Amino acid sequence: MDMSFANQALAAEYLVTHKGSLKVGVHPVPEEIDRRIAELKLTAMGIGIDTLTDEQRRYLASWQEGT
Repeated sequence: MDMSFANQALAAEYLVTHKGSLKVGVHPVPEEIDRRIAELKLTAMGIGIDTLTDEQRRYLASWQEGT
């Protein structure tokens, strides 16, 4: 529930800080908010995030490899 509450709070903050620039309607939560919440949760749990190597990035970007 902590992540859900964080998502709601940061989404509300986003709406307030971007008022006037958003059209009326339903908007997805921006990816930077989701990422920030995930980073904070993992940090609180003592878990770090690995970064991809160049080889891993190339592999993920290529549909030809691994098929």
